[in-house]
Amino acid sequence: VQLVESGGGLVQAGGSLNVSCVAFDVGFMVYDMGWYRQSPGKGREAVAISGWDGERIIYLDSVEGRFTISRDFTKKTVHLRMNSLRHGDTATYYCCADTSPSAWGQGIQVTISS
Repeated sequence: VQLVESGGGLVQAGGSLNVSCVAFDVGFMVYDMGWYRQSPGKGREAVAISGWDGERIIYLDSVEGRFTISRDFTKKTVHLRMNSLRHGDTATYYCCADTSPSAWGQGIQVTISS
């Protein structure tokens, strides 16, 4: 599975950003997908996970109510809408497919300015 991310960038605190991930694989509908993030000096953490059917969704506590993950099955894309962004959301965001082994995107930078 090849994952290609887009979006991200720089925004002021309180603003919004979108990141998207296209899965170049015919099996998009049969595995969980999610977004992870990693900031300097910290480990990678799961931000939002979407089950294979888009129904079972889990969020990191600190983003609950601010971030929304969604899947477009026709376009084999998973989106992460990020609202009310905080400085602490600054990180490199990675798309992940729960295949065996897991597949990861190249990472995309999200920077929140004060």
